[in-house]
Amino acid sequence: MSATRSEEVQTGTTIVAIEFDGGVVLGSDSRVTARDSVVNRVMNKLVALHPKIYCALSGSAADAQALAELTSYQLQLHSLEIEEEPRVGAAATLAKNTSYRYRDELSVNLIVAGWDRRGGGQVFSTLSGALLRQPFVVGGSGSTYVYGFVDTAYRPGMSREECQQFVLNTLALAMNRDGSSGGVAYLVTIDQSGAQEKVVLGNDLPAFFDK
Repeated sequence: MSATRSEEVQTGTTIVAIEFDGGVVLGSDSRVTARDSVVNRVMNKLVALHPKIYCALSGSAADAQALAELTSYQLQLHSLEIEEEPRVGAAATLAKNTSYRYRDELSVNLIVAGWDRRGGGQVFSTLSGALLRQPFVVGGSGSTYVYGFVDTAYRPGMSREECQQFVLNTLALAMNRDGSSGGVAYLVTIDQSGAQEKVVLGNDLPAFFDK
């Protein structure tokens, strides 16, 4: 994730989300870069839009935070209007509409994921104004280093614990290869009971390479 809009091409981050039967797991690294400098080592890029709906941020840090705040505000109004908890698809649609409306001003990509009583666990990508539900999504600069891994490691029907390990492994690999990804790993697991957040320190991440 880049620190300012002038450096938006440096979308240094790794974000990932995956569905399991009954919920979703989201994860991100914590590094924020400006050119070749690390300006924040512990930014949490997993933002709650609603108690059971989160988004993972990549792109310009300021743009991504602004889009997440606006989407959260719109989602709260929507929830009040329908007098029930919002659907994950509604949150993703709000994020997609705003990112497309301001596509020339914003440099941002959100992964929206969560649980609702109608659709269960769901993961949506909102890249460039598109809206696509997928069983798992990776994003950010670190994603280019892990496509082969996630395609090989993913299989339908993975358990909650297997999905959590999938997210940790993906982040560890990306953080090892991508100079703009690093710090700690943030995880959020969401199901019908709510969201459970976890922080995994860099030294506790899976080790895939001998130093």
